[in-house]
Formats: sequence, structure tokens, C-alpha cells
Amino acid sequence: MAQRIALPVRPDWREKVEARGLSWHTGPDGAPYWDESAYWLFGEAEVDRIEAATNELYDLCLKAVGHVVEQNKLASFGYDAATIALIEQSWARRSWQPTFYARFDLAYDGHDLKLLELNGDTPTSLVEAAVVQWWWLEERFPGADQFNSIHEKLVAALGLWRQNAGADEALHMTCVTPHLEDEGTIEYLAAAATEAGVKTEFIGLGDIGLQSSGEERFVDLEDRPIGSLFKLVPWEWLLADPFGQALARQASAERIRLIEPAWKMVASNMMLLVTLKDLFPDCEYLLDATASAEVAAGWGDFVKKPALGREGANVSLVEAGEAAEANPGPYDDDLFVYQRRARLLQADGNYAVLGSWVVNREACGLGVRESTGPITSNLARFVPHVMGG
Repeated sequence: MAQRIALPVRPDWREKVEARGLSWHTGPDGAPYWDESAYWLFGEAEVDRIEAATNELYDLCLKAVGHVVEQNKLASFGYDAATIALIEQSWARRSWQPTFYARFDLAYDGHDLKLLELNGDTPTSLVEAAVVQWWWLEERFPGADQFNSIHEKLVAALGLWRQNAGADEALHMTCVTPHLEDEGTIEYLAAAATEAGVKTEFIGLGDIGLQSSGEERFVDLEDRPIGSLFKLVPWEWLLADPFGQALARQASAERIRLIEPAWKMVASNMMLLVTLKDLFPDCEYLLDATASAEVAAGWGDFVKKPALGREGANVSLVEAGEAAEANPGPYDDDLFVYQRRARLLQADGNYAVLGSWVVNREACGLGVRESTGPITSNLARFVPHVMGG
């Protein structure tokens, strides 16, 4: 069974993780976000199980997204008519629309392995999972192994994009600025793109312009048309922007291609958990899930999640029918999903959630985040892992 093993931190750990691109290594309270005072040791059989489960779950999620789109169930996910049309069109084009990555959050207690959610649009903790924990492993445990080929798979995915888009096309990349983590993540992805032979252009989200004279186009600060845009901003936020209608029009007209594509909204919506359980009731990795508070009340222990929530905001935990813990946030008027509670890895007063990465539809790496409570929030710490015998 997985073990949490304490060890002394490197005296110069801050400088070393910064050199690998992790500048947000310390939280706003001064406590480390990158936490190498311990590591998680997983057996090879456990890693094989996580990898197989991730591949199976991603295939099931694609089938579930297809079911939602093709059976006209998108309205029940909280989308308006214009967004539904955009998602339907995106799904119809999915065979050639690029999709780079996703991250499953999994609950594991040493025995049961369960899906908590899929971060299919803008997953974070990428730099620490793909790069920083690998170099930590190389220094602390040379010769040891780790479930981690995220970087190599990302470079391959970006190379595939280059083949399909053409060698001369630049990939514009954007995020909200200033934002230390998002900008650092974009910088890492741009470096991976360069390794794959892809030209990139960074532009802050607020600097993207809309050319209205002649053919409507989004442009960068040099007035160059943006043909392909990697965005580290949720689709729902973009569509709610004053330029959202123009974005929808251009995406529909194929004047701009966004990564991730619009159908990934559905993959990140917590309502997909309900669809998954309805379609695949016998899958061992799926927890009971419902949109009915009355049904959930009969379970006794469950978690209430906003359908479009992120980073544990507005998540609440109910034990034996009584409220046990809750996180504040901006999604308190959202559509909610209720999921039967799963048990997490626990050690030394910490609760661990597994982040299992998918790149180009293939499971390829693991990251572990810890909290001192059972709800994983944006203050959860990243702890490296080692794969043992």
C-alpha cells in the first residue's frame, strides 16, 4: 500500500524549484506549496492500476460527452442555446480539433480507487507534476522511478499539432495576467512547444484585440490574426466576456481554433459525473452521483459540488446527514452535483488526492496534492512521489 515517508528538505529547495520554472512554490500564508518534507511511495502494481483506471475512465468520459451532446442533454448541464450550439459543432469536429491534456482527480485509500472529477479544460499543477518532481527524484533518489512521462507526451502532442497545422503557423498562448502560476504554466508549455518545433506567441488575455473593419478577426498586439489559441482560461469565462459572442462566431466559422476545444467544457462539468454513473453503473471506479439533494440525503455521507466549480470552491462535505466541512467561493448560486463520499489516503494528519494526467488520450503521469482537511482547495500542497517495487 502507498506510504507517506518523511525526509529532510533540501536547504536550497526554493532556488532549485525556481530554476525549473516553479516560482509559485510558497503559498500566500508563507507555507510551502511545493512540499518536499515528505514523499508518497507507490508500488508498481498500484501505479499500473492507476494508469489502467485513468485510460478506462478517459474512454468512458468521451462516451459520456458524446451521449450528452447527441441526446440533447446539454441544457441540463447549465448551458444556454448559443453555448450548446458551439459545443455541438465542436464535438462534430472532434476528429481534427486538437486536444492536449486533462487531469483526473482520484480518491485512493489503499484499496478503492474512485473518480472524483475530471479537469478537462484548464488543468493546473502541470509544471510541478511534469518537471519539478522529476528533477527532485533525480537528485534525491537517482536511479529510482516515477510514473511520469508527461513532458515527453506533451512535446509529442505539440509536434502532432505542428504536423496538422503546418510548420509556419504560430500558436498563440494566453492567460489572465498578472497571474504567477498561469503565466508560469504558459511559459513551460511554450518551452515544450519550442522543443516540438512549434512557434509560439504569448499574449495576455486582456491584450487580445478584435478587428472589426473588414472580416472580423481576433488579433495580437502586432495586429497579426490569431488563428490558433491555447488558452489557460475556462471556456465559460471566455464566453461570459464582452467579446464572448465574437469568439463563438469565429470559432463556429473556423476563423480561430482554440485549445482545448469547446466540447471540453462538458468534460469539466461536474454533471458529467451523474451521466457517467447512469451510463456505466458497474464501473468500479465510479461513485454514486446525482443532481438531487433528496437522493443524496439518503446516502448519509456525500460531497456537494458546484457543476462549474474549481479548486474546491463551494464544496461541502456531509457526514451522517450533518454538515461537516465547507469551503467558501463564488459558485454558491450554481447548479450542484452530489457525489457519494470516497475515502482518501491519509497519513500524518494529511489527506491526499491523486492527480492522474492524460496527454493525447493516454495516461502518462501522477501528481499528489495534500490538504489538512478532506476538501482539496487551492491551498493544497504538491508532494512528490516515487514508484517502488
